[in-house]
Amino acid sequence: MPTARRLTLFLLLSVAIASAQGAQSAPPAASATPQATGNALAIHNAAIIIDTHADTPGRFVDENFDLAQDAGTGYLDFSKIKAGNLGAEFFSIWVNPWTFKGHEAKRALDMIDSVHEQARRHPDQMMMAYGTHDILVAHREHKLAALLGVEGGHAIEGDIRILRDYYRLGVRYMTLTWSNTNDIGDSSGDMSDKNIQHHGGLTPFGREVVTEMNRMGMMVDISHVADSTFYQALELSKAPVIASHSSSRALTSAPRNMTDDMLRALAKKNGVAQVNYYCAFVSQKYLDTAKQLGAQHDPDYEKVQELFVKPQTPEVAKELADAKARLAPKLPRPPLSDLIDHIDHMVKVAGVDHVGLGSDFDGIDCSPQGMDSAADLPKITEALYQRGYKAEDLDKILGGNLLRVFGEVEKVSRQMQKSSD
Repeated sequence: MPTARRLTLFLLLSVAIASAQGAQSAPPAASATPQATGNALAIHNAAIIIDTHADTPGRFVDENFDLAQDAGTGYLDFSKIKAGNLGAEFFSIWVNPWTFKGHEAKRALDMIDSVHEQARRHPDQMMMAYGTHDILVAHREHKLAALLGVEGGHAIEGDIRILRDYYRLGVRYMTLTWSNTNDIGDSSGDMSDKNIQHHGGLTPFGREVVTEMNRMGMMVDISHVADSTFYQALELSKAPVIASHSSSRALTSAPRNMTDDMLRALAKKNGVAQVNYYCAFVSQKYLDTAKQLGAQHDPDYEKVQELFVKPQTPEVAKELADAKARLAPKLPRPPLSDLIDHIDHMVKVAGVDHVGLGSDFDGIDCSPQGMDSAADLPKITEALYQRGYKAEDLDKILGGNLLRVFGEVEKVSRQMQKSSD
């Protein structure tokens, strides 16, 4: 998801507030994490690296940003993509459920169009991908495979025909909920809000949606959902499910993260959990400090939240950078090792076949030190290599696991469609 929501929504949902949209806090003076070298770099450069969540379409639509431009403090542009050997990106179609209430599909279509337009403008560097075969083709042609994922089932406006239309336009996963409970099921983001009518998990319509996603070949994404929604979707789905951008709740007590029991259950159904890079999801210290600053109405913290939701004109961007610089000493970025700890823990719990990468690039306001853009992805490979991970396992985490699950979703779809003929 985009901006002020990671910090504001997550934190303030925890203390009963809501907000949203993404930028990045000021990088440290010097990175303590070197780029991958030697064997680790060779492994990284040979892998098909798949990231399952980037909110850059918000920039395409609202800022007229183009990937051929320098992204500045943004996480993705073609130069950064190439430097990090990013092979496939699922661009997030996230619709603010409050700002665009009543015309969610229009906003989603604008964002879907923006990704297709990037591919049209830059056919030498990027191609739209609609399945596993296209990801492999893009890899052979040294292009970025661009895929689409709808973040939050409210974007289908309660109409399963819109879901089918999204699939026809290239959407290959949908997150059943965002931080708001919807007519598909309960969200982890508002379970403590007594003003929200909850469903006890999936609704009857939500069950219909999961089944239709299976039939079409669209991956069911359980990031953001309430625990009850997770278990019910996992049981119902005929195909493996994914968590497109979620980390470990055992290490960081964010409701958006997955418990060890959830990770084991996901693995048992052959799914994959893609680790989120957001500071408040990978660092308990960062999370606790941010909650405290919010509760104290820290002026710099509140200024950053205020500026996040404004159009990022040069003037606003400068004011935001200044506010973030003042906030940084009070809310420092965690070390990259915190992110690596989450990957390592999730592998130990779920198995190396069930963990991948779901950065949340351009949808978070803070990532660990040294993880400033897609160009820094080799640092993850290096850090895991230093912890003893071998090439075969690194290939799985970097993209192989997601590719396998995606292929199984496609297989189930073919079987369901054949049996219904």
